[in-house]
Amino acid sequence: MTSLDPAVAARLKRDPAGLVPAVVQDAGTRDVLMVGWMDDEALHRTLTTGRGTYWSRSRQEYWVKGETSGHTQAVREVRLDCDGDTLLVVVDQEGPACHTGATTCFDKDRLL
Repeated sequence: MTSLDPAVAARLKRDPAGLVPAVVQDAGTRDVLMVGWMDDEALHRTLTTGRGTYWSRSRQEYWVKGETSGHTQAVREVRLDCDGDTLLVVVDQEGPACHTGATTCFDKDRLL
């Protein structure tokens, strides 16, 4: 069972799997680095440890950004959007954010 503050939990609008998208932004450059998914426990862990913690939909497990790569995220702030269905996680990113080695997951394939 999660220890997420009940007032915060009450504001979240989750998808059918209990997840909320988390848009991760670099605190210095304001670049969007990646998008991850959080459930109540991942959000609680992020808020209490100050490290970006997400739910892997493919592996069905929690993961801490940089735990294996060393490319860590020190969380500066977490915001909930006006609808309660998306989180903004502002971080100090150490190293590339994308698993491909790119600075952000949005460095490639510009559509417009």
